[in-house]
Amino acid sequence: MDTTIRFIRTGSVIGALLIFGFASGQESHPLSLGDAVVASLAHSNELKIDKSKINASTAAVQDAKNSRLPDIDISGQYLRVNEPNIGLKFDSGENEGEQESAGGSFPAVNQVMFGMATASLPLFTGGKINQSIASAKFLETAARLDAQYDRQHIIQNTVSAYYNLYKAQAAVALVKENLKSSQQRVKDFQNLEANGLVARNDLLKVQLQESNLELALINAENNAAVCNYNFNLMLGLDGQTLLALDTAVLIATPLALSVDEWEANALDHRSDYQALANRKQAAHAGVNIAKSAYYPALAISAGYMGANIPHALTVTNALNAGLGLSYNLGSLYKAGAKIRQAKAQEEELLWHREQLSEGIKSQIHQAYLDYSQSLKKIEVYLKAMEQANENYRITKNKYENSLATTTDLLDADVARLQAQIDYAYAKADAAVAYHKLYESAGLEPATFTARHE
Repeated sequence: MDTTIRFIRTGSVIGALLIFGFASGQESHPLSLGDAVVASLAHSNELKIDKSKINASTAAVQDAKNSRLPDIDISGQYLRVNEPNIGLKFDSGENEGEQESAGGSFPAVNQVMFGMATASLPLFTGGKINQSIASAKFLETAARLDAQYDRQHIIQNTVSAYYNLYKAQAAVALVKENLKSSQQRVKDFQNLEANGLVARNDLLKVQLQESNLELALINAENNAAVCNYNFNLMLGLDGQTLLALDTAVLIATPLALSVDEWEANALDHRSDYQALANRKQAAHAGVNIAKSAYYPALAISAGYMGANIPHALTVTNALNAGLGLSYNLGSLYKAGAKIRQAKAQEEELLWHREQLSEGIKSQIHQAYLDYSQSLKKIEVYLKAMEQANENYRITKNKYENSLATTTDLLDADVARLQAQIDYAYAKADAAVAYHKLYESAGLEPATFTARHE
């Protein structure tokens, strides 16, 4: 309980430094982790690409279902023809030579019109249509799961960027606070040196520390500006927007599940693992599609034809209907290769899934250890910070009583600053590790603020 209280108090101090350091000089945009996640998901081009893929896979399902519908073809032609010269010659039987017939005449035909309509509805295709629909549905589900996995990955990237910015801003705030103390120390030493109470060398030491802190502040502010700009790009905000993060309270959430339970949850919830399962099902349907070539195809068909040749011929009400059976004998020796190819693809996806299963277990194990370690680091860095503060207080008292040198005082001050920065970084790293564990298990925390109610 004492440790938790110290944790909250120290976190509140650092949060106050962040707000003071970044909101006083420029109007800032408050941003919680939950809002950052929402903004990054809305701005993500990757998710927009995934949405297009889902739309394409949905259309593919409908296209497969359309194979059940009849095919209807309508065609017509209009031909303009000339009036040909036609001469009929015959053998009269009385003369050896041929005589041209002068009797009889042909109608004057100068145009031809005809039209046809045919319809065909498949009744049996060896299961090819049904398996094609099933395969398309499995692939559609896989596309949606891919989008879900990308969404979780984007959330984790947002969490990492959020707390990287927090670390950068915390470093700026802590260095600024330390620089103020250093500047005041320089003024005190200048007065003491002017009155001959301290040596010129001691004044130079505190001035050197002030210069080093100014350089450290320049580097910290540059790093914070880069992190702030890149995070704005991720969120779709203007690059110059100054972000004020909601990190006043950061409480490490204890681990409630064992590593085995996390692994079981991962295999049940990981979107990429489920997507591979659906792709394997689609590949199995592909095997059945290849096997459908061994079966004949049966379809019902109907047709209509009409023709009109003025002055010569008119055809109407020419209807036909019947059943059509077709069987490709070549499939008996050609389909085998396609079936083996489809089975090989199915087997490949099976082994990919086994490989991913092992990879997920490894990721969970690593994430679990990382978060467990981060919790321990928080405790260690908290003690180190308290020790550094106490060491600085004692060293300062000793210096004021001439029992410690200026170098001892400055070293204690640097150690105190480093301990504060290490502690702030440890909290941020723990928050990232916490969300990484959830992402590795395919889950999402109940809140994005890493708070434990």
